[in-house]
Order: sequence, then structure tokens, then C-alpha cells
Amino acid sequence: MSKFFDALETRSADERKSALAIRLPQQIAHAKANTAYFTESLKHVDAASITSTAALAALPVVRKSDLIELQKTRRPFGGLAASGWGKLGRVFSSPGPIYEPEGRNTDYWRTARALYAAGFRAGDLVHNSFSYHMTPGGWIMEAGLQALGCTVFPAGVGQTEQQVAAMADLQPNGYAGTPSFLRILLEKADELGIKLPSLTKALVSGEAFLPPVRDALLARGIAGYQAYATAELGVIAYESEAREGLVIDEGVLIEIVRPGTGDPVAVGEVGEVVVTTFNTDYPLIRFGTGDLSAFLPDSLTKASPCGRTNMRIKGWMGRADQTTKIKGMFVHPEQVAAVVKRHPEICRARLVVTNPDSSDLMTLSCEVGAPGGNLDKAIADTVRDVTKLRAEVKLVPVGSLPNDGKVIEDARKYD
Repeated sequence: MSKFFDALETRSADERKSALAIRLPQQIAHAKANTAYFTESLKHVDAASITSTAALAALPVVRKSDLIELQKTRRPFGGLAASGWGKLGRVFSSPGPIYEPEGRNTDYWRTARALYAAGFRAGDLVHNSFSYHMTPGGWIMEAGLQALGCTVFPAGVGQTEQQVAAMADLQPNGYAGTPSFLRILLEKADELGIKLPSLTKALVSGEAFLPPVRDALLARGIAGYQAYATAELGVIAYESEAREGLVIDEGVLIEIVRPGTGDPVAVGEVGEVVVTTFNTDYPLIRFGTGDLSAFLPDSLTKASPCGRTNMRIKGWMGRADQTTKIKGMFVHPEQVAAVVKRHPEICRARLVVTNPDSSDLMTLSCEVGAPGGNLDKAIADTVRDVTKLRAEVKLVPVGSLPNDGKVIEDARKYD
């Protein structure tokens, strides 16, 4: 059985560059011809001249943070989609709300390559704990698993005891989901005295996969690998057995730019991940993810020890803006404002995200004049209603929060 998903993973730099010189102008021409947004934003661009990343860097960046307003102006996808109802198989909603299309082609999100690198093969039974409700997480992972020939148990989120019981009965050898929820499932199994010896592999995403969590899984006999993906782009990069950064997927082109600009930074410098995808249904050109990362300097000239030759990035290193990914879900400043609006007692609020014990924790500090009753509980309920996530609420005196304009602070540590 091949060590690699396909021959694209081991191409030489010259082969990849030649392929890009053909594919990139074709995709830009397609986006200009078939989407309202790029027809306008790239109207003065000669697609045939954009044959390299250097030429691509002259084009404007469309940022994820702009999607909410764009989609209000041109429904449902802000004029960025080339396919409409009928040609699309599904449409999803992520917090914001932001709507994402799914085309009908096999492995639309290009997840199979990442799963293959993590050791998944045809015949595996995989417990998929990404959500299947409204958001695309469950479907993103299932599409790749189905393409590989795996059988999927669509567990989704919640119902922890029922999920553990299903794992005990069915004996899956693979897991897909967030690392924090896998930890919850394993701890629940320990609490119930249930052994899960069949589980040997995992592909996790949606949040940082910290070394202590990875090592704790290995101690249980579970080899966990991570994939970096978004609802708009699918898989962007993935981990291999070399564990030296994340290998860039063959279906996207990555730039690292200075946050707030479209200017590429020096190799090795941390900046915003900007992605151009070759997806024809949703042909995003220079899409600013809002995520921070950096190229591994030696990946420009040297293949990964696993043999894959594409460039590698360090992985997810935080957010370039205040929009923050928490337990696989994006939380926006607008959502914090919505919580404050529902409770007139709140003067100002600041959401702080930490990761004690390698698990994300949201704490909303609220300046209030005269707290009364069960205001903290009521605010916590509102946070859950607006963001779909739980948060601790602290009521603090008026004037005690920093006056720096920040409403979301990512205070997680990744070392």
C-alpha cells in the first residue's frame, strides 16, 4: 500500500510551479467570469498574467471578517459563489451568520488526503464527533472518509454517555472531531469503567492540538494528527508522521501576509494566512482567513522527512483580528455586542479565552453598576444562545476593564 495519497504529494518544486502557472490563471478567469464579486474586484486584472504567487500578491484580499456584510448585500454568498441552487448539494451556516456552499463532487472539502496522512484507510470504522447540525464540520470529515472507503458513525456533539456506549459496542478504530471532545469521551469512558482498546488513530481539527494532549492520547495508544481547515476552504494543511509543521494541501495556494494588508511577509515571519483555492464552485481568490501562521523556512528547499514536498506552515498560531475560534466555532465581536445589548445592566464587556488544562475556556467579564439577582446566570445563558458555547461570567466594577477597544482577548498559550 502506498505511503502517499497520490503522486501530487511528491512533485518537484519545478513540477508544482509549472502546474501552478497553468492552473492559477484558469481559476482567476473562472472567478471573474462566474462570480459577481470577482467580476467587479478583478475587472482590471488580466487573468492570463497571474501565473505565480508573486503576481498573485498584487490582487486584493477578501477577508473572512468581511463575509457577514458581503452576504447581507448579495445573498446568499456575497457574490463569491460560481454555482447556485441545484448545482450545490448543501448549504451550511456558521456563527455570524456566515453561509457556506458545498458542491456535489466527491471529497468536496479535500479531507481524504489529510485522513490518509493520519493513517486512515478503506475498511476503517470512524467515530465522527464533528457537528452535523447546520455547520459543515461533520460533513467535511465524512466526505473524506467516504472517499477513502471508511465506514462512518455520525455521532455529532453532545450525548457523551450514549457516544461512549456506541464506541464500546461498535469498536471503531478511528476518531474524527475536536481534541477536547475526544478527551471528554475518554474521561467519560474511564468514569464508566469502559475500555476502548480498538481506538488507535484520530484526525482532529477545530482547535489547537497541543503537545500535552497529543502525548496523552499516545499514552492511550491513540496516534492523533491534526488538520487545519475552514468552512469556506476545506482542508488547508495537515500533519504527517514527521510532525514537522503542517503540509499545505495540494488543492490550495497559501500566502502569509502582514495582518491588515495583502503584502507577503518574509519566510518564517508570522502573518495572516491568505488562501487561494482551486474549487470551481466557490473560487475564493486571496481569501484572508484571519488566522496567524508562518512558513517553515527549510520547507522552501527541503522536503518533509515524510517525503511530501509541498511547503509547510507552523500550524494555527492565533487570530489576526478579534474574531476567535473556540472549540471549533468562531466567535465574533458582533456576538459580544449582541450579548451586551440584551442586558442593559452591562456597561462594557470583554471576552477572554484561555486554555487551562489544554482545553478552551471562555470568560466574559462584564462591568455592571449594581448587579442583582441572578444576572451572571442570565448573561451566561445569553452567551450560550448567541455563540452556541458555554462561558463563565464575571461581574466587575464599572471602569475596571482595560480601555483599549478590545472586546475579545485570546490569552491562550501554545507552548
